[in-house]
Amino acid sequence: MKEKTRIIGEYTSNKEGPLLFVTAGVHGNEPSGVKALKKVFSELEKTKPEIKGTIVGVMGNKAALDKAQRYIDEDLNRTWTEENVKNQDPETQEQREMHEIINILEGHPKTHYTKRYFLDCHTTSSDSLPYISVQDVNDNVDWAQRFPTYIVKGFSDIVYGAIDHYMSRTGLTGFVFEAGQHTSQASVDNHEGMIWLALKHANGLDVEKVSCYPECVERFTEKNAPSQKTFEIVYRHEIKKGDSFKMEPGFKNFQKIKKGQLLATSNGGEIKSEWDAYIFMPLYQSQGNDGFFIIEEV
Repeated sequence: MKEKTRIIGEYTSNKEGPLLFVTAGVHGNEPSGVKALKKVFSELEKTKPEIKGTIVGVMGNKAALDKAQRYIDEDLNRTWTEENVKNQDPETQEQREMHEIINILEGHPKTHYTKRYFLDCHTTSSDSLPYISVQDVNDNVDWAQRFPTYIVKGFSDIVYGAIDHYMSRTGLTGFVFEAGQHTSQASVDNHEGMIWLALKHANGLDVEKVSCYPECVERFTEKNAPSQKTFEIVYRHEIKKGDSFKMEPGFKNFQKIKKGQLLATSNGGEIKSEWDAYIFMPLYQSQGNDGFFIIEEV
């Protein structure tokens, strides 16, 4: 029964086609994807548009969402290792949540669909333009390039155990979509717009058939989506246990930085940039072990 309460919605026109598996709230302080999915399924049930295949919307870290905190015992977006997936006696709240999500996905096997896509909805602690984070395996990057937003490659290659790493190695095609700052209404709009576009490209939805069109799509594609550029991660600053880390104030995702620029302080020492590049995911929250990343345009 727990798994049923985790499913935000499921919609199909009972036609052959792909699965679109959308997860949201993998971090409990990132509720905008859950809100967006609820809006999408409400609209789908209202207007009953025709699609090929099925869309399923799934809640991520339910326990952490209830408490509006990033996680309970450990980061759910780091638990998807092969060892944890094989372990049928999960040791933490997040590992239990992970297994429930896997059980839902396994209820939609690849033999039932022409293809399986995933979309994992996230937000960032600092103000940010929306972007796709994609692992460069399978046909993920080709798929990502259909969408009008920044693309960042390499996160899951540096940080092992992310949900998109698991989805990709299980054979699904997809990416993570970071829609903006945690509490911003624009993040909900961006998530909703991305879900509609994924339904269009994956499931053949004619978006003009839904009653919220064009607003629900164009709020993302026209208002908040930048021209497409592709970036690659070249450095990750890891916060180790016991470290005292503080980001310098005011940094935003995709902000240009210069060699020698002060980025943060750690254990009383200064951390300065070694690159003329861009800052990515600067940490402005109490939980998390990724201080910041450095990205360069491909």
